[in-house]
Amino acid sequence: MKTLKSPFEFFVARRYLRAKRKQAVISVITVISVLGVAAGVMALVIALAINNGFRATLQTSLLGAYAHVNVMEKEPGSGIENWSELVARLRKLPHVVAASPALYGQVFISFGGSGEGALLKGIRTDEDLRPTDMLRHMKAGSLEDLRDDERIPGLILGSKLAQSLGVKMGNIVRVISPQGETTPFGPISSEFRFRVVGLFESGFYEVDSLWAFTSLGAAQRMLSLDDVVNSIELRLDDIYTAPEVAREADKLVGPNLAAATWMEMNKHILSALNMEKVVTWITIGLIVLVAALNILITLVMMVMEKNRDIAILVSMGAKQQQIRRIFQYQGLLIGVIGTAAGLAVGHLLCFLADKYRWVRLDEEVYALSYVPFDPRWLDSVWIAALAILISYIATLYPARAASRVAPAEALRYE
Repeated sequence: MKTLKSPFEFFVARRYLRAKRKQAVISVITVISVLGVAAGVMALVIALAINNGFRATLQTSLLGAYAHVNVMEKEPGSGIENWSELVARLRKLPHVVAASPALYGQVFISFGGSGEGALLKGIRTDEDLRPTDMLRHMKAGSLEDLRDDERIPGLILGSKLAQSLGVKMGNIVRVISPQGETTPFGPISSEFRFRVVGLFESGFYEVDSLWAFTSLGAAQRMLSLDDVVNSIELRLDDIYTAPEVAREADKLVGPNLAAATWMEMNKHILSALNMEKVVTWITIGLIVLVAALNILITLVMMVMEKNRDIAILVSMGAKQQQIRRIFQYQGLLIGVIGTAAGLAVGHLLCFLADKYRWVRLDEEVYALSYVPFDPRWLDSVWIAALAILISYIATLYPARAASRVAPAEALRYE
């Protein structure tokens, strides 16, 4: 008899997976096994897509609000006095595409009967009118109107902050700074009038509800400071070179200043997302393990049911290795079909959920208005490989048991 070939083994494996009346229980368990693998793969695709979506959206929003590398004082003091010279030197560092001075201060903005605390950021407008990505998302107004004006300086508000205050374009608001002038009787708060010349919306609630921009000169007068800043912000051509650029910047800025990367400034958020991803892999991976257990049970029952068929195949010349492959193919077929179905359904649901924003969020709590979905092909490759590997491992014991069936014992009572 000629040696049986691989196509025959695959053919027998496919036939065994088909339903027959007397094998209805095995067929049902087979379907459950396929659905279990599909559910695990689909859940893992969706969970990782949510994690990737949150990470990408928050990273985009955070990098729009914050610099890739920030040069600041190690200990809060009078500010960075020689900032012009430092900016010129920092711009020459590799990967640095922009270096901008900034002055931050906590203020209180009042309009009509409403008032809100805000973070005022003074930016230089004489050279670069696009110091941050946030101000590229202007809902109204123009950056040109932010030019320094000692009479009534301009102010750009976050859209949520303007909404809370009931402010519209062109309105005059009062801005009060607790860091006011020093008098013989102690410091007193200072109050200035600003004209709202623009509204921006970054998509990040914490920024849109808190931040306000003005010219650097107006911020210095507002905070009663000389020509100083408290931050020099570097933007890079590759955000992942930030640690390298920070180390080079530390060598230039002197002992009283330090450079911090965007990873360090948002470490708690990024660490939480990384931990969530690990927990997701572990939790949803258990679903795939349960599906693998179903595959194991299916094949064990199949071996018990097919003892006579196995004995006949061995009697006709089938080798142990070929019998073993028949049941390995069965498990792999279940795993591959379930994995393919899970990937297809998972990616489809992610696409629809992201496009139509199915899952809405409270912006004040989560900083985002909806759950973003961002499935990635590399994640899908790892998910598919893991699911198929687990399915294959589940076949090893029943396949080995099938290859050890003794023809004489199986056919004795036939």
